[in-house]
Amino acid sequence: MKPKSRKAAEAEKGGASQEPFAEREESFGARALVVVPVFGPKIRRSSDTARPERSDEARLEEAVGLARAIDLEIVSAGLVTLNSLRPATLFGTGKVEELGLTVKTEDVELVVVDHPLTPIQQRNLEKALNAKVLDRTGLILEIFGARARTAEGRLQVELAHLKWQKSRLVRSWTHLERQRGGLGFIGGPGETQIEADRRLIQERISQLEKKLEQVRRTRDLHRKQRKKVPQPVVALVGYTNAGKSTLFNRLTESEVFAKDLLFATLDPTLRRIPLPHGGEVILSDTVGFISDLPTHLVAAFRATLEEVLEADLILHVRDISHEDTDAQAVDVADTLRLLGIEEGSDERIIEVWNKIDLLDPTRREAILQANRADAGAIAVSAVTGEGIDTLLRRIEARVTQERSVYEIDLPLEEGETLAWLYRSTEVLDRRDGDASSHLTLRVAPKQRDRFMQRCRTYIGS
Repeated sequence: MKPKSRKAAEAEKGGASQEPFAEREESFGARALVVVPVFGPKIRRSSDTARPERSDEARLEEAVGLARAIDLEIVSAGLVTLNSLRPATLFGTGKVEELGLTVKTEDVELVVVDHPLTPIQQRNLEKALNAKVLDRTGLILEIFGARARTAEGRLQVELAHLKWQKSRLVRSWTHLERQRGGLGFIGGPGETQIEADRRLIQERISQLEKKLEQVRRTRDLHRKQRKKVPQPVVALVGYTNAGKSTLFNRLTESEVFAKDLLFATLDPTLRRIPLPHGGEVILSDTVGFISDLPTHLVAAFRATLEEVLEADLILHVRDISHEDTDAQAVDVADTLRLLGIEEGSDERIIEVWNKIDLLDPTRREAILQANRADAGAIAVSAVTGEGIDTLLRRIEARVTQERSVYEIDLPLEEGETLAWLYRSTEVLDRRDGDASSHLTLRVAPKQRDRFMQRCRTYIGS
């Protein structure tokens, strides 16, 4: 059954609005057409030949998922093969006319193009199609705006959006004062026309950068405080919708928002989790990565992503059931490289192959056998809990491998030192006697010097 058109919906309410679409404010999702350009052999970049090939169907599915993440009503979606790139419109004249016919017959209000568009291409397509056009970068920014929950997240989204908009003042529906997430093509307070003064935008960008610098300093202080306690930090990274938040909930027994939705998590979350043989780590969930993530967006979220830079251990969570899992892994590695982390050489990184419950039995068994024979990736299901115990043991082994174990006999009157030991080391065992307590401790390298200063005389006594 064909979805009810916007005009029909308005007619049921007492007549269609006569206002142009750019000036309307609607509360329900716009009718959208999703177009995924597929490059022919002549225009494929030679640098991509060594990268894992993405299937066209998976690209289309991801693009539709991105559009649905901001509640757009998808009335049509498809692949468009390009044998040449048109500077004016990206697509050829015939394809633009075909898209225009679809826009008209399906009552489409928004065309999503899953590829970066220049400001000129976007403007020309909007004129030719008589509909608003949003490219991949703009769509990702809209999703981030809708997902931001904290003040920090909203600052980061606004900064990224304004930097992207600086070159796009050809659009009459640009919003310059938007504080919250929402759809850029829906009117609202702060809408600025083509005459917008770039200086005002730059002033706002400078204000946001100063606020985010304060956020970064605050995070630095928090990290310095965490370095004074014995718990290592373990960061989850991975492609969006790889199951990081579900795994986070499984490990922490918490209820962080987790859904089969692209970019379900934007703001970072930290929780303590116990290890199998005592001790704890701090687990950090982070924003998901995605292919062609704009570099200015990575820069805007650097204050958040610095949690990954400072982590003692990084878990790269992969959706091993996805047909493009290898290509997604390369995209994550590219984003980590932007942060200064080389996945191939950084010993902090452990690959976690999630969603093995979705694999067919033959492939699932092959992966599990490979895991048993190799100490590399760990196969898990965050939904069923399979493999979680193995993952926790690996985390414990990695974060404790450089920690030294000491046994001391601490006099009972050294209450202050005992309290410091509980704050700054892992107390693995304690046996109280009449005059002293016999303690077995595991000490992190960063606390070893302070431990020796306070407890050297009690070691081996």
